[in-house]
Amino acid sequence: MKKIINSPKAPKAIGPYSQAIEANGTLYVSGQIPIDATIGKFVEGGIKEQAEQVLKNVGYILEEAGYSYGDVVKTTCLLSDIANFAAMNEVYASYFTQDCPARAAFAVRDLPLGALVEIEVIAVK
Repeated sequence: MKKIINSPKAPKAIGPYSQAIEANGTLYVSGQIPIDATIGKFVEGGIKEQAEQVLKNVGYILEEAGYSYGDVVKTTCLLSDIANFAAMNEVYASYFTQDCPARAAFAVRDLPLGALVEIEVIAVK
């Protein structure tokens, strides 16, 4: 059985997808971009500010579903420029401090709405 998860604190989906789906004790969180839902647009600043907002959005969805960052087992980080990896990783490390999840990180040609970073996660209870 699957359950659709939507947090009012995270930005609404910008396409035909859900913020997250929970199925059989596993939460699949769609890629989050740095939109601040309170203002409906990207946060100001560069990669660090965008990574911070992305991970806040992930956290809002985890919280809505009854999960935490400690439940995350896998992440995928998409960057518009691999040169931003170290700065993104610095912010990422402040959210995943122990028993870090498995991770993949890629540089891609473009991200939705011109974002510098997008992160998706899988969490398990």
